[in-house]
Amino acid sequence: MASQLFDTHSAAAYKGVEGYARKHDGDDAGALAWLVLGYAYITDDQPQQAIAALTAAQKHAGEMGDYVEYLLGQALQATGRQADAARTLKDFSQRYPRSLLVQDAAVIEANALIATGLPDQAAAALEARRAPARADVELVLGRAYEKSSKNAKAAESFRLIYYTMPLSGQADSANTELQLLSSVELPSVSHELRRRRAELLYQGRQYANSADEYRGLLDNAPSADLRRLQVAYGTALYKAGRYKDARLVLEQVADAADEINAQRIFYLSELTKDDSKRWVALVNQLRDTAPASPWLSEALLAAGNRALLRKDYGNALSFYQEAWTRSPQGKYASYAHWKNAWLVFRMNRTGDAKRLFEEQISNYPAGIEVPAALYWRARLGEEGGESAKARAYYLKLIERYKFFYYGELASERLRKLKYDGPPANDLVLAKVPPLLPALFAAVAPAENVRVQRALVLENGSLLEFAIRELQAAGSDPVTSLWAQTRIARIYLSQDREYRALQVLKRAIPSYYSYEISQMPRPVWEVLFPKIYWPDLTKHATANNLDPFLVAALIRQESEFNPSAVSRANAIGLMQLLPSVGKKLAKDLKLKGYSNSQLTVPNVNLQLGSTYFRQMLDKYDGQVEYALAAYNAGSDRVQDWRGEPYRDIVEFVENIPFTETREYVQAIQRNVGVYRRLYATP
Repeated sequence: MASQLFDTHSAAAYKGVEGYARKHDGDDAGALAWLVLGYAYITDDQPQQAIAALTAAQKHAGEMGDYVEYLLGQALQATGRQADAARTLKDFSQRYPRSLLVQDAAVIEANALIATGLPDQAAAALEARRAPARADVELVLGRAYEKSSKNAKAAESFRLIYYTMPLSGQADSANTELQLLSSVELPSVSHELRRRRAELLYQGRQYANSADEYRGLLDNAPSADLRRLQVAYGTALYKAGRYKDARLVLEQVADAADEINAQRIFYLSELTKDDSKRWVALVNQLRDTAPASPWLSEALLAAGNRALLRKDYGNALSFYQEAWTRSPQGKYASYAHWKNAWLVFRMNRTGDAKRLFEEQISNYPAGIEVPAALYWRARLGEEGGESAKARAYYLKLIERYKFFYYGELASERLRKLKYDGPPANDLVLAKVPPLLPALFAAVAPAENVRVQRALVLENGSLLEFAIRELQAAGSDPVTSLWAQTRIARIYLSQDREYRALQVLKRAIPSYYSYEISQMPRPVWEVLFPKIYWPDLTKHATANNLDPFLVAALIRQESEFNPSAVSRANAIGLMQLLPSVGKKLAKDLKLKGYSNSQLTVPNVNLQLGSTYFRQMLDKYDGQVEYALAAYNAGSDRVQDWRGEPYRDIVEFVENIPFTETREYVQAIQRNVGVYRRLYATP
């Protein structure tokens, strides 16, 4: 009944829940029904009716008392009964010290107290609730102090939001409040606080705003901090795409033997990469003045990547080798070593490649490059007559990386390997870390209070509250995984499959390593969903495409979120650019088409399937080329194809764009799992 009420909000549904509540008025079930009714009235903007229902719920609220009182306070406030709202929520934290709603209740109470002319009491209520820091708490606290004519304290709260929470939804409101206080004499904003805002904006990828903040800091910066700020300013300009300005700023900073200068030289080298003579001088300067700096590693790797794109493999190898040699345990060590190994392999230096592939596994066993190293070392074993070794490496791939791209390929190679004897006993393989089991609990952890509260809330279809309880259920691995799986189930019940998928991908990061039988099938079906399946199969079939391939592509592109928009403004399930969508719609003669229809699943699937079919036809049905073109563009794929390869697998690993290479491999991997899960489309 509760689910029907929130789905339809119909008079009949309200009547049904109320009838149940009255019938069970003397027990917990009745209290939950009244709570459900009250929340439904609040969401339907009928606070007066909510008050009556929530007041009835109070009689037997029990463990749900905090939810009843919080919502009652909210409803009272909505009807203008501010004093009653404040009275209802007074001492809420003492009655419910472990409630997740303590700060939320304090905000409502404080707003009610402000409205009734008691701003000092409002401030006192919020002062005790400032940790953990929340922008909504600080905003109301600032307003309470402002009403109390304590402008310095008000400014402190507004500044805390504006300078330390600049990405919050309250940051603009806080700035407006500060402007209103501008006529009042206030303590000046500290340099450290202003710098913190610039840093947080940078971390949030708001590079243009960050640059503006850094620029404002320069005029009165302490001399000890000036160089760091100048370099940070230049870096933010670079990230914002203002390359000319960035270069002017960075060139004005004096040299010094420190990490700040290493950062400066790195970005100058990136800004002068088209001037080879100047670039060499800058990198040599980095080598001389900061030989152990991660910024030198950044410069060498960037140079290696650029050389790779130019197909200047000799120089690319030199840069990768130097980056690894200088920092064999650094942040980029595994990546640099792998690029070194791969280029040596591509240059047909077989003996060195074997050694380097084995080094990759031994020295960086937790690195993401290990499956590739295992596969290509096995391939070299096949080609060199080391059949027992090849078998051992393929078996390790299948055992440890079951549904990884290279795990699937290993199964294919093993079936074709003309050797069925015992695998070699290779000590390198012992370095690969074992797979830890996914600890699924069959039943809810009975001893966890938050889990039990979540189940009650879920039973009443109070799903957002249930999710909050589950998110706070604890860090114990079994409880945590049970809770995350339950959250995914809730999202499924709301037809938010993409959110369920996102939750489980984070909760079970090693899921590609498990056998189908090692995780519950419903978990697999969330991770690899068949959403919009009738439309998907219709348009896939119309374009002679494997529906599993289309599903695998969508999973990688948008995670089945029909409203997804990328940084490049690609839209919808199959992430089509508006210009592409418009052209396809014209070709297909779709009447009344507009870009907004890219978020309509059926339309996006029709256009996207047509587009991918065009890609496949362009490359004679070779899926890997088509996927690479879908991600990186046809011109690049044409260029990458102009080299000799053993097979398509080598082409894929040799794609110089990490994003595109991983994209192609991920979709091929996804297809394999879809086919294993579902016998027929």
